[in-house]
Amino acid sequence: MVTPEEQRQIQERMTQVGILNMGAYMRKMALNGYVLQVDLSPVRELVSLQRRCANNLNQAALHVNTYGGLYPNELQALQKDYADLWGPLSELLEKLAQVVAL
Repeated sequence: MVTPEEQRQIQERMTQVGILNMGAYMRKMALNGYVLQVDLSPVRELVSLQRRCANNLNQAALHVNTYGGLYPNELQALQKDYADLWGPLSELLEKLAQVVAL
């Protein structure tokens, strides 16, 4: 049971964090005491860049295997760029998973 003012505040907080289901919001608050609102748009951009990098690497490998048009050191440079991008992205995703799990 809540007053109309408390109901309004609850609805406002639900809207702020993007939760539409009252039961889900109440369970989250009862179990964790707080709700984290995490903007994952930068992570989505990193994942998109990661996928494009992987696609470019695969296309280069296909080209090398088919036509032999790239030098081995060029392919190695692509692989290094891919690995350099994947390391920080993996660390970021692990940290985000820990924060969201709280």
